[in-house]
Amino acid sequence: MKSLTFHAGPLALARIRAQGLRAQDVAVVPAAAGGPKGLIFQSLDAWMFGEWLPTAPRERILIGSSIGAWRMAAACQKDPAKAFARLGELYAGQRYTSKKPSQQEIDEVVQGLLGEFVRGHEDDIVNHPQHRLHLLTSRGRRSLEAPGHRYAELRGFASAALHNIGSRNWLGRLMERVVIGDGRASAPWLRERFDGFTTHFSTLTRENLAPGLLASGTLPLIMKPVTGIEAVPPGHYWDGGIIDYHLALPYARAAGEGRSDIVLYPHFTSHIVPGWLDKGLPWRRAARGANRGWLDNVLMIAPSDEFLRTLPRAKLPDRKDFAFYGLDHEARIRTWQRAIGEGERLRDELAQFVERPDLSRIEPI
Repeated sequence: MKSLTFHAGPLALARIRAQGLRAQDVAVVPAAAGGPKGLIFQSLDAWMFGEWLPTAPRERILIGSSIGAWRMAAACQKDPAKAFARLGELYAGQRYTSKKPSQQEIDEVVQGLLGEFVRGHEDDIVNHPQHRLHLLTSRGRRSLEAPGHRYAELRGFASAALHNIGSRNWLGRLMERVVIGDGRASAPWLRERFDGFTTHFSTLTRENLAPGLLASGTLPLIMKPVTGIEAVPPGHYWDGGIIDYHLALPYARAAGEGRSDIVLYPHFTSHIVPGWLDKGLPWRRAARGANRGWLDNVLMIAPSDEFLRTLPRAKLPDRKDFAFYGLDHEARIRTWQRAIGEGERLRDELAQFVERPDLSRIEPI
């Protein structure tokens, strides 16, 4: 059984065909939103950032939204393996007193989780010698600029969904992308406008790290919008996945002149959905339209269908498990921990591919 699938753009495939998959060629690591799905990569992430990539130190941009931002923050700690294990333990260990917890309770649990996760590691994360962390968040405009109550927020996001059905660019009338990123990275490939969303760039600091991580994972209507983040444009902030669910970004711009840098993307699935509101719109998937070339230098690795069938309930952990298990937290935690353990096979298979690349396994994106 093969646990991983490999999908590459033509530039990434050419580089791997010529040199193999080398740590020194990895310039960007994206990490998607997706809640508990991110737990499956705990062992793979720990190996990548704790053992493999450190063999070839260089500046790398780590960019994520929601759980992806949290994973990349773990990668920037001094002991990545320990940080990923702690993130998995804290995330899986969420407990609520009701089957339908209030916004207040969810906020308190998540803020406590993030506080414990980053406390004492702020300087390590913000000042990592090689990694340049970028957190993706979504800032409301117009009806979502400052909704005064839950029903106003509901109406605002209903309007956002309708705008998005008409055109992804129309969603830009109600949402802006705010990147809270390492000020040491110029990242022109990201800063030059590439889609219909106004994008603001703010410098990541130890003071806005935890609030930025919280904003990047704040689910609309389920959690209260985050406000008052230091050194970012004022406003109401929600999950970065609303705009950048699977991070359909212009990665091909990041390939330096005379170099063949690779974007290495461990992903939950073999396709890229641009925004959370595009999940039910398969024609919006990346690499199908005018922006197809964005992924030319991307190598995307994802769990195979065979692997998924071996997991509890034959799927990745997801948010629906909170409702499925209800207040039986122990059962949910055991299930997620088992899935995390099975993820070791993903790590081992990637390490084997790095050691002996099998080009026959690589499919086009």
